[in-house]
Amino acid sequence: MNNYPITKIVSEEILDSRNNPTIEVTVYTENASDSFSVPSGASTGTHEACELRDEDKKGVKNAIKNINEIISPALIGQNICDQKNIDRLMCELDGTTQKTKLGGNAIIGVSIACAKTAAKSNNLEVYEYLKTLSNIKASRTNPLLYMNLINGGKHAKNDLAFQEYHIVPFTEDTEEAVEIGIKIQDSLEKIIENELGKEELALGDEGGFAPHVENIKKPLTYFAQAIKENNLEDKVRLALDVAASSFYNEEQYFVDGKNISKEELFDIYKNLIQEFNLLSIEDPFNEEDFEGFKMIKNETGIYILGDDLTVTNKDLLQKAISSDSINAMIIKPNQIGTLSETLETMKLARDNDVELVISHRSGETDDDFIADLAYAFGCFGIKSGSPKKSERMIKYQRLINISQK
Repeated sequence: MNNYPITKIVSEEILDSRNNPTIEVTVYTENASDSFSVPSGASTGTHEACELRDEDKKGVKNAIKNINEIISPALIGQNICDQKNIDRLMCELDGTTQKTKLGGNAIIGVSIACAKTAAKSNNLEVYEYLKTLSNIKASRTNPLLYMNLINGGKHAKNDLAFQEYHIVPFTEDTEEAVEIGIKIQDSLEKIIENELGKEELALGDEGGFAPHVENIKKPLTYFAQAIKENNLEDKVRLALDVAASSFYNEEQYFVDGKNISKEELFDIYKNLIQEFNLLSIEDPFNEEDFEGFKMIKNETGIYILGDDLTVTNKDLLQKAISSDSINAMIIKPNQIGTLSETLETMKLARDNDVELVISHRSGETDDDFIADLAYAFGCFGIKSGSPKKSERMIKYQRLINISQK
């Protein structure tokens, strides 16, 4: 790689898909520039990098000020292609474990914008440049699409305890996978309207339907019907992101309108796995319950994904590996705050045969970086929501474009 010094860093406030303020960062060298728009999660793990907000809890003026007055002066003149050095300097400037001083949103914005600009400076696609930064063991040529077509939990204004209901088309052809997702969501629309009425077709944060149903099994029955109507039984698996910490309190879980024990919740999972042949369950128990994750992983044999459990954090992942808690994990760069730390976590996971599912956030932007990240390292899957929303579809379209090059 050539040495291209950073010449300028510009940051500004934009709106995410929930119409909340977020940050767009543009990094310049003498021959190129590129930008990254920072997403924001509604369902966040306790140990995630800090998303720095203003005194009103919404704005990002303080984070932008930190970029302009602290980060930018330290990085001007640094080699855009030395990603580890760029990220190390920002972490040292912050000096906290969860990036509370400068803000994880400020740091990740600059970190990924630098990588995108470095790619452009060297006339490389982003996924090509990412491959030069780490050697991570691949799982697939094209990632499976985890498409969240029914929303609950913190992603919707309904009574569903479980947060995300996914279909996962099993095909190497990304364009075909997207077409399957659109077919099934179109069928879901008719099914929900016929059973519940047109007023129940509101969309949640990630573009899936958010019908006012309380029974956690009901969305899976809708999926099964839609899949059958399209003769896709052999092409589609189902998956859950439960986000159990969001309905956990004092050793109990609030599901279907009542408090239940961990053991009762586990029995629910076992029944759903058997009835619907689930591919995976994400965050089945409280984010501190490493033993619970281990139990369900070993007893069911399906993919058990850590998200709130591991928050893209290498130390928490090591704990999960040591306690045999997971066999797959969610990767969200803004959970940890720099691209370098994200890649370190991904490498540790794959070196221990833990599968990777790259994920969007509920408050998204039109940035498509995560598609390049998932493709570059042959990840098992990518979560990018429903094709009904443009900020989700843009990730799928990028994957299609890459896979057809």
